[in-house]
Amino acid sequence: MPSHDFHAPRLFVDAPLSQDARVPLDRDQSNYLGNVLRLAAGAEVLAFNGRDGEWQAAIEGRKRPDNLVILQQVRPQDRLPDLVYVFAPLKHARLDYMVQKAIEMGAATLQPVLTRFSQVSRVNTERMRANVVEAAEQCGILSIAAVAEPVPLERYLSQRPSHRLLIFCDEAAEVQSPIQSLQDASKTGHDQGRGGIDVLIGPEGGFAEEERALLLRQPNILRLALGPRIMRADTAAVAALALVQAVLGDWGGDSSG
Repeated sequence: MPSHDFHAPRLFVDAPLSQDARVPLDRDQSNYLGNVLRLAAGAEVLAFNGRDGEWQAAIEGRKRPDNLVILQQVRPQDRLPDLVYVFAPLKHARLDYMVQKAIEMGAATLQPVLTRFSQVSRVNTERMRANVVEAAEQCGILSIAAVAEPVPLERYLSQRPSHRLLIFCDEAAEVQSPIQSLQDASKTGHDQGRGGIDVLIGPEGGFAEEERALLLRQPNILRLALGPRIMRADTAAVAALALVQAVLGDWGGDSSG
């Protein structure tokens, strides 16, 4: 993997990127570069759009940053592993944290699902998308994960492609080695290159018995315990995604599947 420049500011722009292109900055971006970072015309930043890789760019503008002039590509576009994080929404700051950590862990799609014991019935997907972009900017990530609209758990399960592996993190499951369970799944061909993976974390109150019964009837399901302690949902997200990426995902250095 090419080395990342952690010193240069990074900016997500929703515009095509190519050499000598000029990209207009919106008010928030101009304020961030000019007033927060105190950058003037001629200063260089890194720009990416989730499609065209990462580019070195120079700021233009007399009184304030108005445009970016795209200079040269510094990293080609990559792609995220076929990993969907499925979760019961949390409240405000904890949801922000969970979204940011899921992005850092390499999730390609965030899918909120509404369960019987969900604490939140309305989800601000625009705020989620803003957190996705912020996490990508801060962590050198090139691809922008998709944010899906929330759906009831039953609808998600009825629409989910049956060839994908569903990793159901269940606090009621028998405690066994999650690493061994994931390795066993890998031996049967359930990995990123063979259909994709969905990782499901439930609400703070756990799943209702009828929901658990419905889940256990799903094809290609792996019921996983995350150890002997009960975790908060945002902690469980980090633990589960780290385990999946280490055993089935792209942490092994081969993202080709």
